[in-house]
Amino acid sequence: MSKDDKHHGMNVSGLRRSATGFVLDREDLHDDPIVQFEDWFQHACETVAMDPNAVSLSTVDSDNRPTSRTVLLKSFDENGFVFYTNYESNKARQIDANPNVAMLFFWSDAARQVRIRGRAERMTAAETLKYFMSRPRGSQIGAWVSAQSSVISSRSLLENKFQELKTKFKNKEVPLPSFWGGYRVVPDVIEFWQGRRNRMHDRFQYTRQDNGSWTIERLAP
Repeated sequence: MSKDDKHHGMNVSGLRRSATGFVLDREDLHDDPIVQFEDWFQHACETVAMDPNAVSLSTVDSDNRPTSRTVLLKSFDENGFVFYTNYESNKARQIDANPNVAMLFFWSDAARQVRIRGRAERMTAAETLKYFMSRPRGSQIGAWVSAQSSVISSRSLLENKFQELKTKFKNKEVPLPSFWGGYRVVPDVIEFWQGRRNRMHDRFQYTRQDNGSWTIERLAP
């Protein structure tokens, strides 16, 4: 068998760790999952070396095939969880066709996950503009450069376009692109997962009721 005929891969079943983490009991939880998320997110900001606001976003296409990618959470409150993107990207097209999405935060050092299910809705132009004007100038120009998710022949096309727009917008404010903006994920279900020894993890799920209140249930690991 030649080396080209060999099957490549790796058995990673031996990569185990007994997650110690923290204890999570019902009495530790706030009745409001957004307040609970704020507590965990603050801990992540203090302990995660890079991008504690990184979150996996899952959408489905027209054939109901799921797609996941990492985006950056930019704000959250009682109304939902906010991120920004190109409205002509694959993720945006999928959201506009089917707004049901899932988000997953994973903070390894604390052995914690937060799973969110909900509906994504476009933010207003005024909300988007306020955030866009707070971005570094390079990021503002970058939003104009890329036709996100489209096929390109080389990186030099992006770099040339960036320099062209840098010159075009010199000594003036970078305008908000009409094809760029925010989504707010309005949650229906939020689960807090705390890793424990021997795979005896603590899981609590908040489910939004019709009256806006939340029920809390412990889930088996």
